[in-house]
Amino acid sequence: MNMHFQLGQEAATELQQLGCNMDASLSVDRDAEMLDSGGNRGGWIIYFFIIGTLMCLTLAAGGWQSNLIVYLIQEYNVKSIDAAQVSNAVNGCTCLFPIIGAIIADSFSGCFLVILISSCISFLGLVLLVLTATLDSLRPPSCDDGLSLCETPSESQFAVLYAGIALASIGLGGTRFTIATMGANQFDKPEEQGVFFNWFFFAMYTTSVISSTAIVYIEDNVSWGLGYGLCALVNLIGLLIFLSGSNFYRRDTPQGSPFVNIVRVLVASIRKRKVLLSSRSEDYHYHNDGEAKMVPETHKKSLSFLNGAALKTEGDLKPDGSIAKPWSLCTFQQVEDLKTVIRIFPLWSSSLFISTPIAIQSSLTTLQALTMDRRIVSHFKIPVGSLPVLVLLSTCISLPIIDRFLYPVWQKLTNQSPTPLQRLGIGHVLNIISMVVSALVESRRLKTAHSSTLPMLVMWLFPQLALVGIGEAFHFPGQLQLCYQEFPASLRGTATAMVAMTIGIAYYTGTALIGLVRRVTGWLPDDINQGRLDNVYWMVVVIGVLNFGYYLSCAQLYKHQNVSEGVERSSGSAG
Repeated sequence: MNMHFQLGQEAATELQQLGCNMDASLSVDRDAEMLDSGGNRGGWIIYFFIIGTLMCLTLAAGGWQSNLIVYLIQEYNVKSIDAAQVSNAVNGCTCLFPIIGAIIADSFSGCFLVILISSCISFLGLVLLVLTATLDSLRPPSCDDGLSLCETPSESQFAVLYAGIALASIGLGGTRFTIATMGANQFDKPEEQGVFFNWFFFAMYTTSVISSTAIVYIEDNVSWGLGYGLCALVNLIGLLIFLSGSNFYRRDTPQGSPFVNIVRVLVASIRKRKVLLSSRSEDYHYHNDGEAKMVPETHKKSLSFLNGAALKTEGDLKPDGSIAKPWSLCTFQQVEDLKTVIRIFPLWSSSLFISTPIAIQSSLTTLQALTMDRRIVSHFKIPVGSLPVLVLLSTCISLPIIDRFLYPVWQKLTNQSPTPLQRLGIGHVLNIISMVVSALVESRRLKTAHSSTLPMLVMWLFPQLALVGIGEAFHFPGQLQLCYQEFPASLRGTATAMVAMTIGIAYYTGTALIGLVRRVTGWLPDDINQGRLDNVYWMVVVIGVLNFGYYLSCAQLYKHQNVSEGVERSSGSAG
């Protein structure tokens, strides 16, 4: 999410003078290796194919995933806690699977093939789910209104059900963020990539709202078969839309596993750890004659212990100049790629604790809502499960405002576009403010619960949820753009999937943190009216502030790589 957090012009100027600029031709050369020669491919002509595919696949995924717990309980007689555990496992896996898809795309097949195969896999999974919802033989008999014991599904029934869930999860994980990478690959300018990421998230959040409301309503009130059938249909439509744009896509051509190159650099640098490093460029191995001039001296001095991997020693090269010992000698660019990954890792890790509070707030807000008056009008109550939709709506509304109003105003005032680091910084601040509001609202709710017989209105929770959504509109696209632009070109698919991995890890981290609080404090009893949920929020605020300080330190120290011709970007400008 795009972020405008300004540390000041003096800091930006000082950081720009650190020599963190890379000649644009290096970026162009590296990108050229990743792309086909079709010069008329890519650009905004593919936007509707990519976004159309994303919206259909997201609509299909949200339709079955958001209502999975209810389906397991009502149709398969699964106990509620077991159903919740299955749902949590599915949510975590769909956030971690993108890494596998990205590694395959970066190393072997490219994004197009991964998206194509994953879309087919998810369609097969949805077909199985449709069959479980329509064929009585694939489900156990329904419970007779509690008058008799519920029959446990047979092994074959569970096998078909979990096969469908597994295939749908794998397909979802292989497409969502790989589509983001493929879409960004169609643009050459960082500004256009930033705009694309904004609208990518807008489309994803908008369709998530639709799937979490319209399709879930059909499943609950019409039939599961029709709901899952619609999911399978829109998945198929998304696949057809994706294929219809195949003549316009700019295809990436993998150059082999970049992870092997990373390991080679580590092995070679360890082997040559006792070799005296040279200060002469000609003593190092470069991909071509011009590469030595393209790598700034500041980059060569940074993490210099790795430079030994590119230092030429006797027997490293063949007579024709090619590498004779690939595990003893690497190109200097491969060394620089590993340095880039090492430098960006602290920034990426700071995003873990921007997502963890959101995950914690999501579950705690549900507990709060259950004790509050959820009536909007006399005959309508807000379903507890619909509260997360407010976050999605807030993000959907914020993204166009940010992209079409705030950023142009920012550019006019500063004569430059906001950097991904600035966007991330704003997301950090808004996230902290949201947790402060959550703590204050919970304090008021507790006072009301102890002093009044009338519960507090659930609308008091709306501001904190809206702030989370606005924060996500800044930090998620900013994080995606940062990873895509700063990671080596050979790792761009993996870079965007790192955002999904952050979310997945945050869910598990939040669960562990809540478990720790329950073990060592009395803040979270079963009856939250007798606890101190506000203290949990204040604890999260402290964690957020400390993490923001960590982020600012990382942002100041980080050295940017150039991502487009003639563009110089400050390494630590978080503002």
